[in-house]
Amino acid sequence: MNNLYDFDEIRNLTIGTVESVSPTEIKVMLETNAPQNVAINTGVPTHFPKINGYVLIPNEQGALVAVIHWIGIQHSNYPKRKGFKDFDLIDLPFPLRKMSLTPLGVLRKKKDNSFEIERGVYSFPSVGDNVILPTDRQLTAIVENPDGKFEIGRAPIASNSSIRVNPDKLFGRHLAVLGNTGSGKSCSVAGMIRWSLQEAEKNKTNEQLNARFIILDPNGEYFDAFNDLGDKKVRKLTVKLDDTDSDFEQLKIPAWMWNSQEWINFSQAAPGAQRPLLLQSLLDLKKGHQLSDSNLVKIRSFLVSSKNSLNAYLADLPTTATFGPFMGMIGILQNISTDINFYTDLLPSEPIELTDAYENLNTNFNQILSSREWQTGRFNSFSHTDINNMVTHIEGVLNHIDNFEGEISEINPDTPLHFELNDLIPYLEQLAQNQGGNILQFVQMLSLRMRFLFADERLNGVVQPKEDISLVDWLNLYVGSNNAENGQITLIDLSLIPSDIIHIVVAVLSRLTFEAIQRFRKVYKKELPTTIVLEEAHTFLREFSFNNSNICLETFERIAREGRKFGLSMVLSSQRPSELSQTVLSQCNTFLLHRIVNDKDQDLVKRLVPDSLSGLLKELPILPSRKAILVGWAFPIPVLVEMRFLEKEHQPRSNDPDFWKVWTGELEREVDWNKIADDWQGKNRKENTETEQEKQDSEGEEEERTNLEPEDNNEKDNPDDDLPF
Repeated sequence: MNNLYDFDEIRNLTIGTVESVSPTEIKVMLETNAPQNVAINTGVPTHFPKINGYVLIPNEQGALVAVIHWIGIQHSNYPKRKGFKDFDLIDLPFPLRKMSLTPLGVLRKKKDNSFEIERGVYSFPSVGDNVILPTDRQLTAIVENPDGKFEIGRAPIASNSSIRVNPDKLFGRHLAVLGNTGSGKSCSVAGMIRWSLQEAEKNKTNEQLNARFIILDPNGEYFDAFNDLGDKKVRKLTVKLDDTDSDFEQLKIPAWMWNSQEWINFSQAAPGAQRPLLLQSLLDLKKGHQLSDSNLVKIRSFLVSSKNSLNAYLADLPTTATFGPFMGMIGILQNISTDINFYTDLLPSEPIELTDAYENLNTNFNQILSSREWQTGRFNSFSHTDINNMVTHIEGVLNHIDNFEGEISEINPDTPLHFELNDLIPYLEQLAQNQGGNILQFVQMLSLRMRFLFADERLNGVVQPKEDISLVDWLNLYVGSNNAENGQITLIDLSLIPSDIIHIVVAVLSRLTFEAIQRFRKVYKKELPTTIVLEEAHTFLREFSFNNSNICLETFERIAREGRKFGLSMVLSSQRPSELSQTVLSQCNTFLLHRIVNDKDQDLVKRLVPDSLSGLLKELPILPSRKAILVGWAFPIPVLVEMRFLEKEHQPRSNDPDFWKVWTGELEREVDWNKIADDWQGKNRKENTETEQEKQDSEGEEEERTNLEPEDNNEKDNPDDDLPF
């Protein structure tokens, strides 16, 4: 026995003895004189026994901490009490109280006589060991986190002791906030972000905090949650249908920032003909930006398609060319020759090597055609050598284009280089037309689908904003910089994004953030701590998902596996954990569990939680609002937390509707479906646009009249000026 307890202390606090021991459960028989309602031998009146309460079992390391998960009565023989002559009593059944415990950790005493708890059990007790009640100081030490930086709530089962957590552990590893609707998930998420920033504000050493929270809000719940922090600390972005809403900025995710996989999922391009041509179009357009000459993009596309056509013809050409395949090829050769002459005028004057190679191509192509033409419009059969010479000269020009202005070979369809979205579909169709056959027909189906999606005003302003944004400005705005003008919280309202492509938007936002954090560590050799918050995570990270949702799931699974190494952590909020990807959930190290009623969700949580908490987790279906179980890496032991109260103006807008007050007229609800229909059909936006145009026209007419008025005031008074002729 070490110096943590003396015999008098153990004797005064003992409430029972160990009856049986297993790695996950310890059974205890309570003494007949143990407290039955309130224990006062700890110095402070304490309710005992109670479910989820704590007890101690002294051992050579200090004291094993265990939580009560079952209390019951078993009828047994009357116990023989030491020091009493009970042997002459009639042996009748006697109710003995018993309880089952779950071991949690070890409570140690430090040199300054304070206590600290260490998670895990190294030495289990033996049968007959004393079980004692913790004192108030010890109870506080059990639920008190010495590394805690900010308070998230109180422990009602531990004298309302403060529950403090360390952001390095809470946000440094992925966090899952799970619970049914109305259990307080959103308030917990908003509260933890707010409380952590408030505490950091008190301890900052620089002028402004260098914190980064990116909240992806599909329901618009967090609209007013952080208003009191000010515009400089909170950036709000959403889909703006007009300029009347000044609280939000326009959400911008330009299409040129998307990678190839996101384009494929967005357009649903088929792997046969559509997907390769789409990727080739993206590559050519992005290389065109790097080349600083859009004409070279067109020339390169023409030459690539011409080369492919010639190679296809060459593959089908027999050793001795026959009349049939030759007649099918002559039209293509003539078209290529005509287009070579046409693109000569679009060729830049420099570099001279490129212009020389193109002129050489034009000359040799015409020579080969002329050598086989025996009469105007009539040709002899071409040989393998003729076609190979054509392909060789085309490849020579392509090599000069690809080496123009740097190493363009490093550019791929995933490189975020700017191109005009309006050029993509026409260029794609032109590329398909050059392929010949029925390729254009398949690509037109793809282009029609893309045109339909881009025609949606809600999406068009996001992927093709009126005022484009550079990659640097996007990173400063969405990920944040050290500039005081950039906020600590980036709030992205996704409620107006069309449901069929919201997964793509979430995937692009998350991927760009992840890759930016990755490249930051690559350049600076340091991590940039950033937290991405995903509300309604079950909508985007379903275990079995289809179509566009796959790309979102793949992105977050990658963040779940690799994000922590680069400083990017996730906070997932969900009411259906059983529908979430097991890969993502298994990477979460901390869980804040609110009320969970569904059996499947409860079973999943029990499998994920790393502790043997069968008793504690059985309380999940009956937890009231604001109550939650905190378990995992962020806190030394699992604990029941009553979350701090969040003022109504700071709560996310997820309250239950007031049916009764609306029914009875206590709350007014004006119903004018004309306004709803006009907004739905875009009439309000059209009228606003027309009104704005009329205003501009009126100002223009006024200015024109002013310019036409004579400068001499005497001429104004001339009555002849008012004559109608």
